[in-house]
Amino acid sequence: MDITVTPAATTVATDPAVSQAEASFDIVARQDKTEADVSALRSDVDEVKARVDKIAQAATRPARPVIGGIEQAAPEVKGFVDSYLRRGATAEYKSISGAVPSEGGYAVPRQIDAMIARELTEISPIRAIAQVVQTGSAGYRKLVSTGGTASGWVSETAGRPETDTPSFSEIAPPTGELYANPAASQAMLDDAGFDLESWLASEIAMEFARAEGAAFVKGTGFNQPEGFLNAPVSTQADGSRNFGALQYVGSGDADGFDTNPDAKLIDLVHTLKAGHRQGASFVMNSATLAEVRKLKTADGAFLWQPGLVEGQPDRLLGYPVVEAEDMPDIAAGTFPIAFGNFRHGYLIAERSATQVLRDPFTNKPFVHFYATKRVGGQVLDSNAIKLLKIEL
Repeated sequence: MDITVTPAATTVATDPAVSQAEASFDIVARQDKTEADVSALRSDVDEVKARVDKIAQAATRPARPVIGGIEQAAPEVKGFVDSYLRRGATAEYKSISGAVPSEGGYAVPRQIDAMIARELTEISPIRAIAQVVQTGSAGYRKLVSTGGTASGWVSETAGRPETDTPSFSEIAPPTGELYANPAASQAMLDDAGFDLESWLASEIAMEFARAEGAAFVKGTGFNQPEGFLNAPVSTQADGSRNFGALQYVGSGDADGFDTNPDAKLIDLVHTLKAGHRQGASFVMNSATLAEVRKLKTADGAFLWQPGLVEGQPDRLLGYPVVEAEDMPDIAAGTFPIAFGNFRHGYLIAERSATQVLRDPFTNKPFVHFYATKRVGGQVLDSNAIKLLKIEL
């Protein structure tokens, strides 16, 4: 007997409750995966942040005391200080002397040279207000126009007449070798914690400032800058006197100021053209300043005006006062007060590289650092500086 077996139906009707459970399971699974991914991403971000913080801390942590605002010394500075200044090794450095190479010393790295320049500007009064140019050689020359470039008015279609031929004068500031010779004990140099860079820059700048401060005021121009008080003087106004001569105003009294000192100082101020008065200042020494602070107008008001804000200079007739101890005291025939825009009126030219020669033999057990620099100076625009002379 044949038996026919019919397979059971394999299609099962979908139960709505089962479908909803499966959908809910999928959503939960996806949420779990998303949360796992977010957690992993947060872990990666935290790890990266920790590395960045560690690198930032390492970058800001000085390996040795901070040097003049430089948090980490450049390799050439470290090599110069550790190899040459501390131990005297010279294998890695090249002498740049213009005369005898073996005796010329070694060029100071730019970072230390910049520290010296910053301190010089802070403590050298004339350098702080004068025009300073850096040169690559011992000599510097500048052409200054003394007139002749005439101008005029014409219509749009009219011809342009020929102007006058311009006249020029050459300024070549006399230069000299400025030197300093600070000394340190060998024990100081052997101390790794001793900030040799800052000490050397400060000592060199201090000695340079003393020497150049006197030269910029009254230097002779022979193997040194020519000071502005060494320039020719005249009572003639601008445009009438010879180029390079400074105009002066008499005080009205052979021993000091007359009975109306404010009038003489006002005359001194207004002999300077308006264009130069923007940025002008008085220059005098402390003894003269003490006398000036006592001066009063006819109605009893002091000419001196103390600075009202910290960091602002004291003023005389509204202009700042710069103390330069190399200015002369009040005496007959002297020029104790200068007034002018020294950035326009006085030029300082210097060869940028400072050289240092280490000398451990001359004064044992001290080590001397013989530093030299080529510096020049001269009056640039004689119309920009005026003088007060003690005379009738």
